[in-house]
Amino acid sequence: MGEQQQVKFPQQVIDEYSALGVDLPALFSAGHLGTRMGVQILEASADRVVGTMPVEGNTQPYGLLHGGASAVLAETLGSVGSMLHGGVSKIAVGVDLNCTHHRGVRSGLVTGVATPVHRGRSTATYEVVISDEEGRRVCSARLTCLLREVRPGDEPPARTTAS
Repeated sequence: MGEQQQVKFPQQVIDEYSALGVDLPALFSAGHLGTRMGVQILEASADRVVGTMPVEGNTQPYGLLHGGASAVLAETLGSVGSMLHGGVSKIAVGVDLNCTHHRGVRSGLVTGVATPVHRGRSTATYEVVISDEEGRRVCSARLTCLLREVRPGDEPPARTTAS
């Protein structure tokens, strides 16, 4: 459960970050919390981010997918899209997350798809639709991230071994 798959990035994005010595799969992974929850990012671009998460291990006492787990998946996917939109000179920081839970799920995988609602210079907002294995909507979420300029002393989260 925590092993990260290879994320599909547009070649232009790979080239931009590689020039800076940044390891994109590590940088745009699910992070420590997402890894613990089994989040897998399958596809990532500023236009669309897709990821999955198992229901098992992410349930509340009644055996249903925990709403907080859906929020983690939504914020992870929306943040990745926001970071890709902001580019190498910006850091994406979540400032608002709204989740509406439509149905319970007891097993299997859920899939989240994040698409942009707004992509500006200082903020990015993504809609995230989380569905069960039958394609039924489980959760609708909206994440807004502040895009702030990288400041001196800000360290990229992951660098290649060559840098």
